[in-house]
Amino acid sequence: MKLKAPKWLTAAPLAAVLALTLAACGGGSTSSSGTPSDALKGSDQQTLDKYTTDSVTALDKIDTSKLGLITPGTIKVGTLSDAPPNIFIDSSGNFTGYDNELLKAMAAKLGLKVEFVSTKFQSLLAQVKTKQFDMGSSSISTTDARRETVAFTNGYDFGYMAIVTKEGAKVKTFDDLKEGVRIGVVQGTVQDDFVTNTLKLEPVRFPDYNTVYANVKSGQIDAWVAPSQQAEGQVKAGDGTTIAQKKVNTQNFTAYAVAKDNQPLTDALNSALDAVIADGTWSKLTAQWYPDRATLKDQTPEGWKPGSKAVKVSEAK
Repeated sequence: MKLKAPKWLTAAPLAAVLALTLAACGGGSTSSSGTPSDALKGSDQQTLDKYTTDSVTALDKIDTSKLGLITPGTIKVGTLSDAPPNIFIDSSGNFTGYDNELLKAMAAKLGLKVEFVSTKFQSLLAQVKTKQFDMGSSSISTTDARRETVAFTNGYDFGYMAIVTKEGAKVKTFDDLKEGVRIGVVQGTVQDDFVTNTLKLEPVRFPDYNTVYANVKSGQIDAWVAPSQQAEGQVKAGDGTTIAQKKVNTQNFTAYAVAKDNQPLTDALNSALDAVIADGTWSKLTAQWYPDRATLKDQTPEGWKPGSKAVKVSEAK
C-alpha cells in the first residue's frame, strides 16, 4: 500500500509516520457498538448493573484445576509495557502498575502464580479470544463492542478522560475539539471511539502511548485525547506539555478480559476481586497508585463501586 502523508506530517519524526501507516493499514476506524454513547456523560448505573454479578462463589469453593489455564497453576496475562501508572515495566524489568499489582493480589487469594507477557493493545483482545493468553490486563474499558470478542470480570476501576496539549495551546477543553484540530489517539481505544463516533471527527491514530505523546511534544498533533491515568504517567515537568482538562468517565467500568468460553476463570477472578475489595487491599492499592484518590469517596464517584453487587468496599488497613 502506498500512502501519502498530509502536508503537516511531512517533517514529522519517523515514529509519527510509522504510526500513521500502521493505523491506515489496520483499517483506520475503530468499530462502533451501534448507537454511539458519550463516554463523558458519567455513570449509567442501570447499564453497568446488568454486567455486574449479584454475588460470587466463595474462594474455598473454587477448584483451580478446572480454570482452563494454559499452564496449570499459572495465569498467563497479556499486558502493556508503556502505560504507567496502570500497566508498565519498571526500572528493574518487572511488570507492575495498578492493574497488575491488583491482579497479583487476586492471584494470591487463589494460590496461583502470574506470568506477564508484553503485547500491543490493538491485538490484546484477539489474543485473549484465541487463548494465546489466559486473560488481558490493560485498564480495559468494557464496551459492548468489546464484549462481542471477550468476556470481562466485574469492574475494578473507572476512569477519567483527559486532553494533553503543549503549554499555551489553543485547545483547552473538550469543547475545543473541532474540525481542523489535529487530535491524536491510540488506535482501538475508547478515546478513539469517542473522537470518531461521538465527536464525529477523524483522529490521527498511533500504535502506543509513547508515540502519541511524543507527537504532542513535537507539535505534530494539537491534542491527545487520553485516559487520564496514562496522561499523568506521561506528562513530565519540563516537557512543555500539560493536561488541559479531564472529565470523569464511569460509563464503562474497567475490567480484566477473559475468553468468552472460560466461565470458570471469570468466576474465580470475580471471587478473588471481591476478596481483595473486602479486606481493604483494593482501596490501599487505589490510593497508592492514584494519589488523587486517597479516600473511599474519591475511589467510588457517582455511586460507582468495584466488584460484585454483594461486596462491601473496605478502607485500606
